Amino acid sequence: MKILIFGATGMVGQGVLRECLDAADVERVTVVGRSATGVQNPKLSEVHPADLFDLTGVEETLSGYDASFFCLGVSSAGMTEAAYARLTYDLTLAVAEQLARLNAKMTFVYVSGAGTDSSEQGRTMWARVKGRTENALLRLPFCAAYMFRPGLIVPMHGIRSKTRAYRVMYSIMSPVLPLLRWAFPTQVITTEELGQAMLAVARQGAPKAILETADLRKFVDGR
Repeated sequence: MKILIFGATGMVGQGVLRECLDAADVERVTVVGRSATGVQNPKLSEVHPADLFDLTGVEETLSGYDASFFCLGVSSAGMTEAAYARLTYDLTLAVAEQLARLNAKMTFVYVSGAGTDSSEQGRTMWARVKGRTENALLRLPFCAAYMFRPGLIVPMHGIRSKTRAYRVMYSIMSPVLPLLRWAFPTQVITTEELGQAMLAVARQGAPKAILETADLRKFVDGR
């Protein structure tokens, strides 16, 4: 497979990139983003466009891919709905529309979040915006599109969040994370498992477009 990854320097993206580079059936991985990953691997290439909203200048490097894993995201804390929508809905759709035009056979995977509001009418701002984003992505002419809604994501293999508040939270919760994973298996997933689930749906598809943590864990556990 040939795979595009957006947001490979974030916590989720780092985990996804690791699993893609380790997968025997992945022959090429291209990372698109503003920052370099710092990873060296013969399968890996990186593209750093000046403006992610307009990828026309790098179109020749974005066609011929089997799957795209969109892991870009920002916290809504302290943001207005307009500002959050600009970096969530507008940016995601700008990228996805260009990819759909260039890759008719592509599977597109979007990392959303547990609690996303498909009705787009709820009280929680981030959930409304994520729901609107999911709905718009599902209307695009990809071969297939999947919305991943993980709950608590546990970083593995030395991966750390770029967000300070999340790093503090994970540091505090580190001793109880294994217990939480055991007690709430349908709500907790690791970065490793998330990456493996993305690869699984790229290979074989999934029975539905919106996948919660319990659904994602089935791809990894083989159930």
